[in-house]
Amino acid sequence: MDSEDPSPQMASPIVATGNATVVDSNAGPMNYDEAEPICHREACEALSRAISSTLGAVMREFDSRADGASRSQDELCLTIDRLTGELDKLLEDAPLSFIMQNAAKITSVRRRVSALNLVLKSIQRRLDNIDRMLSTSLPEEKRPPDIVKAS
Repeated sequence: MDSEDPSPQMASPIVATGNATVVDSNAGPMNYDEAEPICHREACEALSRAISSTLGAVMREFDSRADGASRSQDELCLTIDRLTGELDKLLEDAPLSFIMQNAAKITSVRRRVSALNLVLKSIQRRLDNIDRMLSTSLPEEKRPPDIVKAS
């Protein structure tokens, strides 16, 4: 008896070039030209995941070091302010030219450190803005799990 097998056969994916027909086990036959953008999209998504996982670790490390530098700058400013106050008291007691020269140097250093601190804080604000823009441009379901929002 020549009877047809009623059980459905599993279609296996076929890789082809040109305008050949591609068989997808989930969607049925489709034109190869239609399958190419899907593969391209998947490759782009895989590349973006790889880049974000690599950059995610770098950004977390940078954030922690930037926070440490900011804390260090704040401590340095407080220490310089305290030393400037002590120096002012010394200047009231002994206004020697040697002390005046060193006081001018310390005051100059204080101004430079304060200016550097302002630059570092400006850079941190800019990086936070960039991070916020990148976070809002990625939809939640597409965001890789290893990107941690900076606080």
